[in-house]
Amino acid sequence: MHFKTVALIGRHQDSGMDAPLRRLGRVLSSAGCDVLIEADTGRNTGVADFPLASYEDIGARADLAIIMGGDGTMLAAARQLATSGVAMIGINHGRLGFITDIPLGSADEAITRVLNGAFVQDERILLEGRVMRGGETIFSGLALNDVIINRAGRGGMIELRVECNGAFMHSQRADGLIIATPTGSTAYALSAGGPILHPQVNALVLVPVAPQTLSNRPITLPDDSVLNITISALGRVESGASVHFDMQALSNCQEGDRIDVRRSPHRVRFLHPQGYSYFSTLRSKLNWNRMLHPWDEPDQ
Repeated sequence: MHFKTVALIGRHQDSGMDAPLRRLGRVLSSAGCDVLIEADTGRNTGVADFPLASYEDIGARADLAIIMGGDGTMLAAARQLATSGVAMIGINHGRLGFITDIPLGSADEAITRVLNGAFVQDERILLEGRVMRGGETIFSGLALNDVIINRAGRGGMIELRVECNGAFMHSQRADGLIIATPTGSTAYALSAGGPILHPQVNALVLVPVAPQTLSNRPITLPDDSVLNITISALGRVESGASVHFDMQALSNCQEGDRIDVRRSPHRVRFLHPQGYSYFSTLRSKLNWNRMLHPWDEPDQ
């Protein structure tokens, strides 16, 4: 038994979440696992078959957390469990699902294989950041995908001064700037024209959002870089600027605020059923066309 205690976490806002959670809980119980259900998930879905547990309890007691929902549900759970080192596996009950990669219809079989030891491990870096104002930290957080600085309302562009490891990189006028991990490279960074970074690449990517100067292009940096981004001007932006750490937001940033971003010392451990292919995920989620040559390998 690789996983004695397993926690279930679900996107409880989705209708119909109770049935697949109960079914998966029975699969785990039949395999000899002790099953916990995250407290908000249990209360909001009405699944009372298993003991309720806070994220703190899950971090202390569970060997594995199974997240059922979309990538947003996984992002929220990853931030909560990052410091505990609990392994995580994602079942897609959402739309795109880059990191919740197991289809709901094959979840029972896939989880059974994982419980029997047929899995591969995939470690992902996190970002940690803070917003500084007048020498004081006014906001801080973790991000698995990205830290995003952008204008908070209508009006002109914002101006950002970017430093890397204490050295001046550039100033840019744009709608915003994305600092993304390899995991986040397939999220907003990709939509803004950034490159896809393989999860095993030790790098971060900076992607400007609608820059005034077209020569402001995405740049890839070592993942041990320390970034300091100062909001040097807000121009005609009516509502100031905002900073997002994945889904956590600070919306009242001012001129002179500095956003410090670096790699977190913590990592997230994803598990996938044996046979998982990152490239298969990209082909599926991005609808990459494949040339029909006889030497092409079949989809995994």
